[in-house]
Amino acid sequence: MKERLWTKSFIMLMVGNLFVFMSFQMLLPTLPPYIKSLGASGLEIGLVTALFSIGAIISRPFIGFMLEYRPRKALVLSGAIMLSLVTILYPVSQVVVIFLLFRFFHGLVWGWSTTVNGTAAVDVIPNSRLGEGMGYFGLSMTIAFIIAPSVGIFVYNITSFTNLIYISAILGFISIILLTAVRYQTPKEVINTRKEDLKFSYLGSSVEKSSWFPAFITIIINLGYGSVVTFIVIFGEERGIEQIFLFYVFNALMATLGRPIAGRWFDEKGPIGLVMFCTSATFVGMWVLSFAHSSLFIAISGALFGLGFGCLIPTLQSWALVMTPSHRRGVANGMIFSSIDLGIGLSGLIFGVLAQFVETASIFRIASLFLLAAMVFVIIMDRKKRAALHEDVVAKEKVRTSF
Repeated sequence: MKERLWTKSFIMLMVGNLFVFMSFQMLLPTLPPYIKSLGASGLEIGLVTALFSIGAIISRPFIGFMLEYRPRKALVLSGAIMLSLVTILYPVSQVVVIFLLFRFFHGLVWGWSTTVNGTAAVDVIPNSRLGEGMGYFGLSMTIAFIIAPSVGIFVYNITSFTNLIYISAILGFISIILLTAVRYQTPKEVINTRKEDLKFSYLGSSVEKSSWFPAFITIIINLGYGSVVTFIVIFGEERGIEQIFLFYVFNALMATLGRPIAGRWFDEKGPIGLVMFCTSATFVGMWVLSFAHSSLFIAISGALFGLGFGCLIPTLQSWALVMTPSHRRGVANGMIFSSIDLGIGLSGLIFGVLAQFVETASIFRIASLFLLAAMVFVIIMDRKKRAALHEDVVAKEKVRTSF
């Protein structure tokens, strides 16, 4: 019989994480146009994403280290509380420089919260259903994509940025209540470890060598996707497409439908074919988006992104986690999230500069080349792995026949 997945703790953790991401995703598409309204340049618009990502990357190794010896509950709740508090500070950022400083601090706290929440989820999911469980847990992020960006854009357009911040903060406080009800499971290896038994190394708490390849592919993928995160609302304004929120709606709907299937595919057949399929769908979605002049093409692009990118990230995360010892999964989880932030952050810088010279549609087409690069790397790695396995089989056969 299958081990039980749908426990009360898993459900409460999943719903609590949903509200964390709803609070965050409400702001994501509205921050670039807001800072543009303050007089920000193309580079400064790119820094909205880049500084946030840098902050998250800086904080995650410290959190990964803490997850090796500290219980989960205090770390999860403190992360959620800090996220709500920093969100409330945004209305005072009427100057571009101050806004960017808040964005950096927000990144520090976001790195904390996402790392501990994801690790807490891994702890309550049975190992035999890890791919499926992380796929369902990822739905908490996906459902937030369905609701939050559309609501955020709507609130931003009909009222003030300050009111948007207040609504976002309320959602954050709801997440705190929900996360308090979770019965966390800390691995025995962590319970039996004292801080004095460990030696902190920033690099050692940033990188888990056993799962470096999925993290590397995550960076490459997000170098492409980051252009969409940064510029899609601005792209809609340039093309006169008012229903840009349809991208997020169809993105999330397709990801919601696809992730359970992708999770079972991962558990039964492994990650390679799944990663190739998802990356291909994302690549096509970027090109459809770049040619969009109507809401129909925005919706089609969003659906392709949901089928591709929406299933790709939990697949890469699960791939990294199954390659990692249980006591190092906090580090591996942080590494994957940092890879996401690093890719998106670098993308914001690269394409923020490029935006001064080319139109936004061309940015999406150029960014899609990173997805092709990711597929090439996966093919090369898979062939090397198959060749190594073949050589190992041949060597064992020679040893057997020599006796």
